[in-house]
Amino acid sequence: MFGMKAMRRASPVLLFLLAALFCFATYNILAMMRHNRAIRNFVGANTRSVLDSDPIVEMPEHVKKPKHVKSPFHIALTATAAPYSKWQCRIMYYWYKQKKDLPGSDMGGFTRILHSGSPDNLMDEIPTMVVDPLPAGLDRGYVVLNRPWAFVQWLEKATIEEEYILMAEPDHIFIRPLPNLAHERFPAAFPFFYIKPEQNEKIVRKFYPEEHGPVTNIDPIGNSPVIIRKDLLGKIAPTWMNVSLRMKQDPETDKTFGWVLEMYAYAVASALHGVQHILRKDFMLQPPWDLETGKRFIIHYTYGCDYNLKGELTYGKIGEWRFDKRSHLRGPPPRNLSLPPPGVPESVVTLVKMVNEATANIPNWDTS
Repeated sequence: MFGMKAMRRASPVLLFLLAALFCFATYNILAMMRHNRAIRNFVGANTRSVLDSDPIVEMPEHVKKPKHVKSPFHIALTATAAPYSKWQCRIMYYWYKQKKDLPGSDMGGFTRILHSGSPDNLMDEIPTMVVDPLPAGLDRGYVVLNRPWAFVQWLEKATIEEEYILMAEPDHIFIRPLPNLAHERFPAAFPFFYIKPEQNEKIVRKFYPEEHGPVTNIDPIGNSPVIIRKDLLGKIAPTWMNVSLRMKQDPETDKTFGWVLEMYAYAVASALHGVQHILRKDFMLQPPWDLETGKRFIIHYTYGCDYNLKGELTYGKIGEWRFDKRSHLRGPPPRNLSLPPPGVPESVVTLVKMVNEATANIPNWDTS
């Protein structure tokens, strides 16, 4: 009886203590949730596992820049003097000029890095720097191997006003004004589904020894599109070139990586320098696999688009309607290409319309 009275007398005190403990516990739980969310955001920006669910892998909160701060980047693409490269560069440069000064753009200057060793007939049309190709035979017929060497020379010789650089390719078309997606030591890159360092660990370890860390440090990217700080690229580029040459000289690596060898080399070189990228799926789309342009910034038309007249994809088989850049190796495509039949995805329709607009407005198109 005495105990029950004591408990009744003490109950207000107990209630107060319980309430205080509950508030304290709630505060700690919320703090832990915020902390864990911050960790997940940071890790998510530097790992591949998030790609399966998130359309965008965001940069860590503590390095985000205010939206009103402009960070211009210089657009640089490597090119040859072949007609196939020229007509793509002309279309790419046309759409750069259309989007450069629109709201939301951080697009700065533009340079075509021509690694032929000699000027060509586009010098007055497109801002160009001529650099040397690799010594004869060193690329072993893999012309893309000239890309890292071209960037090494350009970075050494050029006066680049912008702090950031976008590494682009001739078969890129800007469909929206592109903001700077990178920040400080976090470059921005597009994740490619076929770049799989973990699945190729045996080969990757030849160039990325275990003392450098797990293979998961290597991003599933190529060098393009990438927005990166100029000084970071200056450190990575020579390593990228050396790793590319070593990979090409290794028969197993050359056979396994094939035409994406230079992409693996950039990813490995970045990891060797401790650089990891913000992975942005919205950076680019690739018809015909990506069906809509949505809110993405660049069309990459590396794949052929083949359809029957019902609008059905016939990939691997020449379609009744087709657009494939490789159909125009010796010269530019004609103006006013036929539009795809009904039922073809919006991304392909947009691609052909943008090619047609560019070719209709570029003077002397047939001279590409």
